[in-house]
Amino acid sequence: MTRPAVRGGIREAAGGIVALSLATFVAITTELVPIGLLPLISTDLDVTESVAGLLVTAYALMVAALAVPLTLGTRRLPRKGLLLTTLGIYTLSNVLVAVAPTFAVVAAARALGGASHAVFFSVSIGYASRLVRPHLTGRALALVTSGASAGFVLGVPLSTALGAAVGWRASFAVLAGVCAVTTLLIAWLLPPVPGGGAPPADAARSARRAALAVVVTTNALTYLGQYTVYTYVSVLLLAAGLTESALGPALLVLGALGLVGTAFAAARLDHRPRRTTVVMLVAVGGGLLGLGLVFPGLVGVLVATAVWSAGFGGVASVFQSAAIKAHGASPDMTGALVNTTANLGIGGGAAVGALVLAGAGLDAVPFVGAGMILAALVVVLLARRAFPALTDASHSVPTAGQGTQDA
Repeated sequence: MTRPAVRGGIREAAGGIVALSLATFVAITTELVPIGLLPLISTDLDVTESVAGLLVTAYALMVAALAVPLTLGTRRLPRKGLLLTTLGIYTLSNVLVAVAPTFAVVAAARALGGASHAVFFSVSIGYASRLVRPHLTGRALALVTSGASAGFVLGVPLSTALGAAVGWRASFAVLAGVCAVTTLLIAWLLPPVPGGGAPPADAARSARRAALAVVVTTNALTYLGQYTVYTYVSVLLLAAGLTESALGPALLVLGALGLVGTAFAAARLDHRPRRTTVVMLVAVGGGLLGLGLVFPGLVGVLVATAVWSAGFGGVASVFQSAAIKAHGASPDMTGALVNTTANLGIGGGAAVGALVLAGAGLDAVPFVGAGMILAALVVVLLARRAFPALTDASHSVPTAGQGTQDA
């Protein structure tokens, strides 16, 4: 019988962190792969680009609706086995999309992937926090989140380039194979961890829960602003004069800049969490505002998108870390709430972007997204309890022995 991992430093937890990063890579690629393929999907299945964008919305809404109930329903199952199951479902979802004859079947297959995603990120966020000592939570989450950045850097751009070369269905077929191989690697690399870990029901419980509520609400607002624009980034780049053949390489370079934000967050998040969060949001909001101001000039659009992409690279880890360190619920339930609110933002952003695209027009989309990021930044600046300036090393996430019920 394999013994559960014992919390230690980053080096001791390296195998598990790499495994979770790989799993996050395939998860985020599966979620976002339609973004670069929207023009191809819409043409092949005879739907508008705004309707094709609903593939992102439907997926995200499944996650938002199911993350909390599925996390509660599976809280007694072994964490590693549950994570492997979600990866298997990702594989099946991508296979079904690759062979789907109609848009309706594609949407149904994506909904299946969304149900898996509802469990995956809820579990993986809590999983990462259990691999290391509490004062290293931010760095561990940032390293795991590098898998998401790799999804932007490699997964989405390479899928886009492959789709442009040989068809969008081939992109989903190849992704299904990558998911299957990754599942085997995770089974080998990832150590098991115990479940549970809810914080005690003491006098500070209400304050902790309030702080957690502020963090996850701000998380939703940030993702709403991000995906109002990012869902249609391929449309924006093409409208600015980028050729279809250059779209994949451009997304590759822009996605690589997300690793800059990830590295910045990993280096600073456990020591200066508030300042790190502010810097990330300023970069995202400033990049989106700049994008709106310079559109449709291609050089300006690429520069503004580069700033935006670099900033967003650190966003996931800053909100995950702030939520875990609020100690308002167990790690898995905290992960479920972060997962739910992020995907409310992703799905809502795709829908808002579609409405703006159909109404005010493409050039208005970046301004709407920038406004939402600005609102999130204001909340961070005002909510000092939820986003503290310094990490309090005396606080720690309770272990399984200190509480076993999800809050």
